[in-house]
Amino acid sequence: MTTTVVKAEIKTEIKTEPLDHATPVKGEVDEEDEYIVQPKRPRRNQDMSMARNCPFLDTINRSVLDFDFERLCSVSLSNINVYACLVCGKYFQGRGQHSHAYTHSVQVAHHVFINLHTLKFYCLPDNYEIIDPSLEDIKYVLKPTFTIAQIAALDISPRVYLALDGTKYVPGIIGLNVIKANDYMNVILQALAQVSPFRDFFLREENYAGVKPPPGDQNIIVVQRLGELCRKLWNQHSFKAHVSPHEMLQAVSSVSKKRFKITRQGDPVEFLSWLLNTLHIGLGGTKKSGSSVVHDVFQGAIRIYTKRIPAEDGDVTVDTSLYKEEVTESPFLYVTLDLPPPPLYQDELEKNIIPQVALFDLLKKFDGMTEKDYKTHRELFIKRFEITKLPPYLILFIKRFTKNNFYIEKNPTIVNFPIQDIDMAEFLSSDTAVQDAHPHTTYDLLANICHDGPAEAGKGTYRVHLRHKGTNQWFELQDLHVTELLPQMITLAEAYVQIWELKRDSDVDGANNMSTTTEHDS
Repeated sequence: MTTTVVKAEIKTEIKTEPLDHATPVKGEVDEEDEYIVQPKRPRRNQDMSMARNCPFLDTINRSVLDFDFERLCSVSLSNINVYACLVCGKYFQGRGQHSHAYTHSVQVAHHVFINLHTLKFYCLPDNYEIIDPSLEDIKYVLKPTFTIAQIAALDISPRVYLALDGTKYVPGIIGLNVIKANDYMNVILQALAQVSPFRDFFLREENYAGVKPPPGDQNIIVVQRLGELCRKLWNQHSFKAHVSPHEMLQAVSSVSKKRFKITRQGDPVEFLSWLLNTLHIGLGGTKKSGSSVVHDVFQGAIRIYTKRIPAEDGDVTVDTSLYKEEVTESPFLYVTLDLPPPPLYQDELEKNIIPQVALFDLLKKFDGMTEKDYKTHRELFIKRFEITKLPPYLILFIKRFTKNNFYIEKNPTIVNFPIQDIDMAEFLSSDTAVQDAHPHTTYDLLANICHDGPAEAGKGTYRVHLRHKGTNQWFELQDLHVTELLPQMITLAEAYVQIWELKRDSDVDGANNMSTTTEHDS
């Protein structure tokens, strides 16, 4: 009788069952997990009991969780089958007996992990899946999602939320980590996140999940990373009141072939132009107008009148066809405004005079009558411009920097502008068809990017002023720093890039009467 019992126990001990792995990404195989031999697992009802009653849930430390960084194992630096320890926040590969996550759980007694791809929770070293509704907030922070109804409420909600450390934050008005010299990219990302239709598109992954890029095309990576960043910026259940754009910037650096780096300050306008065109191509956009959300939101059109001027010492008459005025149509994603030259003298106090100019004076470049000279090394052209299509969101680039072979010169001219109700009607073409296509021509300022300090890269800094529609409040963001701002202070800065929002009859300006409430997220 005793022998039979012993044999039964021996059989029980050597009986094994295959490990129930989390489904890996295609091509991502945890080699160590494949060869694990585990003891007999509990019966299904016992397994579910353990899954729903894990004794280590109280060891989770939400204050150290940060899912913004690249998902690499902290030991092997591999991105295959990565788990996050919910006690210390570190990333480890695998969960088998020879994996880094398993070793970590044994050495420091940290037992609760989440698979960063499947979003499943596991207890190690016992290696069973944890199913508990109290963990849903962690899953949401790792991968926020938005319903259509939630998106529709973003621009009308005046709520102020609390992070785990008690810091107040307004969704969408979130500071971004400056890793080294990425402030020029931060301000562009923060400004674009305020453009409602652009933001709404990227808040729902379903809008671009079906895009099939051509073989070898990596532009879709930027699309995906920007979507992830937008969802984190507008997350109403964040554990912290700031976000790191690390994964987004890594994608930018890779896809741009190191043109834009986090270690060297660049030009926000160059980054903006590259980003919008990359997103357009990544979403399958073509030269056809309206083929992507980028064109739907930002693309306008101008008519250009070009006249070649004959050389002074030449004998060519102006009446020849070569010197007749040519008319071309050109689309744009932003328009460039030229500042007048700064003064070269000083006042009686021997201080540099800071000139000022009205925004409307700069916009006269597009009235169809103002002529501007453009020189090449051989020829001289005179051009006139007029707008034939106004976009829903108009981006203005105020050209402050002049580059030559020796140095970069900055124009310190202050641009005076209202923050509401600028009318672009006088800059539209007088064609009847153009006028009829634009029943609305008035814009309100939405974002204002400005530059402070010297012109040399790395010596100056960028910051952005944002208008939050739900609270009707202006904020100043400089990397991680977020402060409320009086509207009167906006025009005092050296504006560099501005985003203006077209006003329509359906727009309701009731934000001034909204009361601000605070909601705590636990």
